[in-house]
Amino acid sequence: MLTWPHLNTDWRENLDQVEAVFIAITKQIAHRQLLIISANNEKHRRHILAQLTKSAVNIENIKLYLVDSNDSWARDHGPITLLEAGRPILLDFTFNAWGDKFTADLDNQITAHLHTAGAFGNTPLKRVEMVLEGGAIESDGCGTLLTTSRCLLSSTRNPEMSKARIEQQLCKILGLSRVLWLDDGYLAGDDTDSHIDTLARFCDEKTITYVSCDDTNDEHYPALKRMQQQLQSMRTLKGEPYRLIPLPWPQIKYNKKGDKLPASYANFLVINGAVLVPTYHDPQDNCALKRLQQGFPDREIIGIPSLPLIQQFGSLHCVTMQLPEGVLPDSNIAQE
Repeated sequence: MLTWPHLNTDWRENLDQVEAVFIAITKQIAHRQLLIISANNEKHRRHILAQLTKSAVNIENIKLYLVDSNDSWARDHGPITLLEAGRPILLDFTFNAWGDKFTADLDNQITAHLHTAGAFGNTPLKRVEMVLEGGAIESDGCGTLLTTSRCLLSSTRNPEMSKARIEQQLCKILGLSRVLWLDDGYLAGDDTDSHIDTLARFCDEKTITYVSCDDTNDEHYPALKRMQQQLQSMRTLKGEPYRLIPLPWPQIKYNKKGDKLPASYANFLVINGAVLVPTYHDPQDNCALKRLQQGFPDREIIGIPSLPLIQQFGSLHCVTMQLPEGVLPDSNIAQE
């Protein structure tokens, strides 16, 4: 699932560059599986279709829907999918733009509008009256959830809920056995209050890859070192230490205003048969790809140049939301 950028978003100043990234992501996904794209109006839909056709994207695997949007962070306004008795159920949590930092009235309704339009076929949709972004949680698929205290305990998301209450609700709603909390780790320029998908990710139920920093003079070093130590202390459900794969630290990236940008190799996307990894025209790009191959030995590792994405302080995983097999209807006609 992608929500395509347009002129009424903050992408307008570098729309051509960011569209090129979206096209690259789309081409890799549509080569392997089905994809839905939200366009904000009919003119925008035709524009997207023309761009994809020009780039030789597999249009047969894509369906476009007309849904207006404030922004393009599908990871955070998209549905979170559960499997119950082998059948998918979509959960529509409240999205308030990372604690009301930005306008999100349109984005908060995208999932419901797509469901009404039939984008998810007959998959049931359940509204959940709790603020939660997809980028804030990371599951191993076996009952363990990894998240950060800084994000989920922020006073601008669910201020009436204690840590114990949030954990209880997550376990109940998502069918979890436990929640693992990271209390340290951040990226300068990150608007999300330390989303887990910029810091640490499961490769499988025994393996976690994480952002590491070896430069003792870097402002991130103390917090990321503490995060590493906390990961080292965590155990699997079987009581074993996790296999940990450190990801390299890229050179600092800045925007035109001189703000630091959150370039993270942890913001990768797992798709059918492959892993799409954000790259930043950085000397550490190749190292990051090789490290992730260790975590996903049976998948193709594909770098996607993502410097334009971090201009708005997010990256590749942030603009995508995966949907399990059985959610999307079989008939996908791009022109509809």
